[in-house]
Amino acid sequence: MTAPEQILTNARLVLDDEVVEGSLAIRDGVIAAVDAAPSRSAAAIDCAGDFLLPGLIELHTDNMEKYFQPRPKVAWPGRQAALAHDAQMAASGITTVFDAVSIGDVDEQSMRHGALHEMVAALGDIVDDGLARVDHRLHLRCEVSHPDTLARFEALADAPLLGLVSLMDHAPGQRQFASLDAYRTYYQGKYGLDDRALEAFIAKQLANSERYSGEHRRAIAERSRALGLALASHDDATVTHVAESREYGTRVAEFPTTREAAEASHRQGMAVMMGAPNVVRGGSHSGNIAASELVRLGVLDILSSDYYPAALLDAVFRIADMEGGYSLARAVATATRQPAEAVGLADRGRLAEGLRADLLRVRPVDGHPLVQRVWSAGRQVH
Repeated sequence: MTAPEQILTNARLVLDDEVVEGSLAIRDGVIAAVDAAPSRSAAAIDCAGDFLLPGLIELHTDNMEKYFQPRPKVAWPGRQAALAHDAQMAASGITTVFDAVSIGDVDEQSMRHGALHEMVAALGDIVDDGLARVDHRLHLRCEVSHPDTLARFEALADAPLLGLVSLMDHAPGQRQFASLDAYRTYYQGKYGLDDRALEAFIAKQLANSERYSGEHRRAIAERSRALGLALASHDDATVTHVAESREYGTRVAEFPTTREAAEASHRQGMAVMMGAPNVVRGGSHSGNIAASELVRLGVLDILSSDYYPAALLDAVFRIADMEGGYSLARAVATATRQPAEAVGLADRGRLAEGLRADLLRVRPVDGHPLVQRVWSAGRQVH
């Protein structure tokens, strides 16, 4: 239950453009006051100089899928899987999460399709039953080259939690895999295919992309716009890709693979999103553009934890510390205000009076940001 009023004092408040020492009051689940001065209330919680941030907002993570399939061919009960994922989000300081589920998969043996509706249903159940610690939304990742993607998208297009749709094409020669050599290396290693099986696999993916990608991309984009859903591109690599994405009304450019595509997306008004693991590891695991380079160019707008939830907060502080990086206020905005704005969530993402009290108390220890407390709509969840 949310306390009627809570006051946090002696905190370093990360505001839109600056960091100030002061206090913040929470009442009825929203921020009631933000003051650049200590509170005199005897009941105030002393934050001991810790940072107070808006709760982190995650637009793209496939973390939930790992709980539903913790090992190959192992399915986990839906509610338990959803709750374990939810707990990890809270512990990572993520108070709003767009849980990404994949529609269409190049691996025909994958359990993703079979678990798709169970994941969506389980997520809805923990939200409806009041069991979720944080605010969950749904992100449909649509593999446009898969034959069944359009039908599967239509089956979920009216899901109550749906808020974001991304358009992907992982076929050889496309976007992330513009290099066929890189494609061969990745999928031969991933699936253990011999040379003959790999060539057959490539031929099938090429045929599917040629037949389905254009039609599915257009149809899903049009349907998403009609439903008022935010649309994201995925792995754009060229100015042509960016122009196509812009034509479809794309708001978020997920993981552009080149400087050219990132800069073009930024110029076109799309929010450029990069993976926090890319920042933490010092580069892309697949050899694409480094997120740190886009920070130095000033064109990285949003961070996503992608496959490692704890990376999000870590990356925020790293880009604030790096040479040529962002100020702390701007770095925090990449995981709070800017993702909120990109998907139309006007009630969160900032420390401002009247907004939802999603908060994160952070203490740097040996250069690493440690989560001390997390509040979701004024309720402490970690």
